Amino acid sequence: MIPVDEARARILAALSPLPTETVSLSGAHGRVLAAPVTARRTQPPVPISAMDGWAVRAADVAGIPVALDIIGEAPAGQGFHGRVDVGQAVRIFTGAPIPDGANAVVIQENSSVCDRRVTLTAKTWPGQFIRPLGLDFSAGEELLPAGRTLGFRDIALLAAADVAELSVVRRPRVAVLATGDELVPPGAHRGAAQIVDAARPAVIAFIRERGGIALDLGIARDREDDILEKASGALDADLLVTLGGASVGDHDLVARVLAGGGADLDFWKIAMRPGKPLMFGRFGVTPLLGLPGNPVSALVCALLFLGPAIDRLSGRPPREAVTVPMRLATAIGANDRRQDYIRATVEPATDGFPLARPAPVQDSSQLRAFAGAQALIVRPPLAPAVDAGGIVDALLLDL
Repeated sequence: MIPVDEARARILAALSPLPTETVSLSGAHGRVLAAPVTARRTQPPVPISAMDGWAVRAADVAGIPVALDIIGEAPAGQGFHGRVDVGQAVRIFTGAPIPDGANAVVIQENSSVCDRRVTLTAKTWPGQFIRPLGLDFSAGEELLPAGRTLGFRDIALLAAADVAELSVVRRPRVAVLATGDELVPPGAHRGAAQIVDAARPAVIAFIRERGGIALDLGIARDREDDILEKASGALDADLLVTLGGASVGDHDLVARVLAGGGADLDFWKIAMRPGKPLMFGRFGVTPLLGLPGNPVSALVCALLFLGPAIDRLSGRPPREAVTVPMRLATAIGANDRRQDYIRATVEPATDGFPLARPAPVQDSSQLRAFAGAQALIVRPPLAPAVDAGGIVDALLLDL
C-alpha cells in the first residue's frame, strides 16, 4: 500500500493538459483558458459621465449659485457634438461622452432650470463625476491569465473588452464503467441478491460538476469478455474510470482482465480508509483510474484523486482539498496504518473552531451519513486517540 499523497502525485505526474479549442464567449462559462486574454478595446473608450446632470467647465462653478446657458444635451450613445464654452452647460446623462470644453459634471439634484438657463448650487472641481479614458482597462492589457476557470464575472469583463472568442483547453472526456453481477441501474428490476448501482450515477455527476464530459459505459458483468468489450468504449476517452473489481476477491476481475487486455498498472492499493482498493495505470493509451465499487469509498476517492486528475487534464492547477482545524464533539480512538477519512457534520464555531461531530457509525456502505456530512475528519496513519474537545483537521466536502 502506498500513501495518499504519493498516489495523488503519481496520478498527476502521468497526466497532461489536453489540446486547445476555440469557443465563443457565450459558450465559455466554466471553461479553462489556454492562453492569457487581452482587451480588444479601451474601457471607457472616451471620458464619460458617471451621473445624470450637467457637463460644465469647473471654473464656471467656482462660486455658487451660478446660472449657465443651456446649449444642448448629451444622451448616452449619442453625445453632444458641439463645444462647451464660458458660461455654458450641457444636459448630460450617465454613460454619455463628456463634451469638448467641459471638465466636470454637476449632478442634477444640485440644479434647477428656468427657460434656457440652469442654476447650479454645488461647487465642483475638474474631473468630478467623470470616468476617465481607460479607467477600467486599456486595449492590449492582459485581463485574465491562462489556467483561469471562467466564471460569470469573467464573462462580463471579457464581453466589455470586446472578446468574442477564446482559446480554451478541451474538456476531458471521462468514461465510467461499473462492474459486478450484483449491480442494476436505479429503477430496473433486480433479483433478491442484487443491489442498486449508486456509485456510477454519483461519479458521473462528480465528473460533470468538476467540468468534465462523462461517458457512461454502463455496467459490465463479471465476465472477462464483457469487461473488455465495455472497457474498449473508452479507447477514445481521455480517462477511463472503473468502479469495483480492483480488490483481491475471486470475483474482482477488473485488474486482472484489463491487465490481460493490455493495461499497464502502476499501483492498486492505497493506505487509506475508505478506499484501499484503488488502482491507476493505462488501458492502451488511455489513463485508467480504478475506484472502489463501494459508493462511499468511490466518492471519497473521487474527491481526492479523480477531481485533481480532471483539473490537470482541463489545464487548471489541481485544486487542493481544503482542510480546516475543528474541535471534536465526541472522542475518537487511535488510528491504524491507513489514513482515515471520518464523515462528520459541522456546527458553528463558538470559540474560533467549528465543531465536528463524527457520524456514530462509519460503515462505508452508509450513503445517508455521507450525504449529510459537511466534512471528513482526516486521521493520519498511527494518529493517537483524541478526546472530545480536541483539535483535528477536517476536509470540507462542499467546495
